[in-house]
Amino acid sequence: MRIYFQLFYSFFKIGAFTIGGGYAMIPLIEREVVDRKKWIDKDEFAEMLAMAQAAPGPIAINTAVFVGYKLYRWKGSIFSTLGAILPSFVIILLIAMFFSNIIRTNEVIERIFKGIRPVVVALIAIPAFNMLVKAGLKFKPLAITIVAVLLICLLKVSPVWVIIAAGLVGLFGGIYEDKHSKK
Repeated sequence: MRIYFQLFYSFFKIGAFTIGGGYAMIPLIEREVVDRKKWIDKDEFAEMLAMAQAAPGPIAINTAVFVGYKLYRWKGSIFSTLGAILPSFVIILLIAMFFSNIIRTNEVIERIFKGIRPVVVALIAIPAFNMLVKAGLKFKPLAITIVAVLLICLLKVSPVWVIIAAGLVGLFGGIYEDKHSKK
């Protein structure tokens, strides 16, 4: 039971002290489960992160589910997910019950959040950059990343179609490379 509490507590800390949502939690989750606890290695974490991004739902919760399941199956998933969700749930509940009017009209709090926003953007960019580095920072992954950003931001193509297209490019590109490398 102690190990489940450790898993719960690790994700509870991350959930309690992360502002900015799921993507902002990713570097903290990686630091905790890969660097500090050494529950999984960097490559495994990168694979879990890719699966968490592809799965429906919030990425931080998906990551908590995958890490918990990898370590201790269903019980691990439950404890890690509850740890990640509970702080946000309690904070939002308290805000809704007691502070909603104060927060909405308080200039100091509004300024604090304006100062926090750029840091949240950086916390979201870190996992994206780390995945790009893990992909090798070679021409193909970099080109695919740039094309995906342009398609989504400038042409307003749905990310779902971009992911499907990138998967197909990877599949057929790999088949093409296999055929031509055997000759």
